[in-house]
Amino acid sequence: MNPVSGSLAPSQRQSAPQTEDPVKETHSGRRRLRNIAVALFLSILFFLIFCFVALHAYIAWVLSNPTVAPLYSNPKQAVGMEYEDITFPAIDGSRTMQGWYIPAENTDSKKTIVLSHGYGANREETWIPMYDLAHYAHRLNFNVIMFDYGFASQGSKEVATGGKKETQQLLGAVEYAKQKGAEQVVVWGFSMGGGTALQAALISDDIDAMILDSAFLLQPDTLYHNIRQNIALPRHPSLEILQFLFPILNGTSLHQIPYQKVEQEDYPIPIFFIHGTEDTKAPYEIAEQLAANQTNPNSRSWIVKDSHHELIFREHPREYLRRVSNFLGDIRLAQQDEIENGEVGEIKLP
Repeated sequence: MNPVSGSLAPSQRQSAPQTEDPVKETHSGRRRLRNIAVALFLSILFFLIFCFVALHAYIAWVLSNPTVAPLYSNPKQAVGMEYEDITFPAIDGSRTMQGWYIPAENTDSKKTIVLSHGYGANREETWIPMYDLAHYAHRLNFNVIMFDYGFASQGSKEVATGGKKETQQLLGAVEYAKQKGAEQVVVWGFSMGGGTALQAALISDDIDAMILDSAFLLQPDTLYHNIRQNIALPRHPSLEILQFLFPILNGTSLHQIPYQKVEQEDYPIPIFFIHGTEDTKAPYEIAEQLAANQTNPNSRSWIVKDSHHELIFREHPREYLRRVSNFLGDIRLAQQDEIENGEVGEIKLP
């Protein structure tokens, strides 16, 4: 026995340095690496989820706040029609609308056409072109109302709501026409202005007929169809996220748009649906479905092969006016002499 080691006290032997277990050190290091990896993965996952939701929030905000050009002309400058600047309240009194009233040349005329412009445009909607159609309606002896929806107002813009608020604004224009003496009111709607007209006719008996060009009805299918034109997002959960965000960003839920009722409604009034097969914003199959629901003998549709969204008048001007003339004549709102004057008179076809 070594005398030195044998002479050590027990307390001295216990205080001698101990060698750590290398297996335990390895397990502890792996745990730390695993925790770091999990934390990093979760951080990346949450960041990607945040970016995905933020992208949808941006899309919802852009859809709710379209960029609208200012007015650049007026009926007198554009096509030589006398007009009045007008203001009138939305039917629910929520805001004041601005527009133009173009009286018919026959001051005894009791019929008025209300032009209902589309999303991202104002009352001029130059790509249609709206002034030419207003001139045409004027030559058919109609009074004409052109007005801006709230999202297109130059004074106090508000968000676009797919028809929720716009329905009340359109009915304000119809009521103004009635106050000016109109006994027959035709709404001529374009894109979302057509979808708004369909919603308005569900709750009002003051609309006597509708001409709906490229009608856009906000519902899940058309919403996703338009998103897919710009970015390849999955249908689910994109629609669910957007439906969650819309009430936050513009105060409107898709459930507040009566699209299901519109899609099933047989309207008592005559409706003329005009739509192009190459419409990338509002699939023409929806217009076909809506037209098929109608039993009014004067309702009809014109599905134009290879035509595009709101460009049908530009692409087929004479046929367009001829068919609209026939529709108005069949519902006894235009006489033959008026049709002849309106169709070939002084209209400058695009």
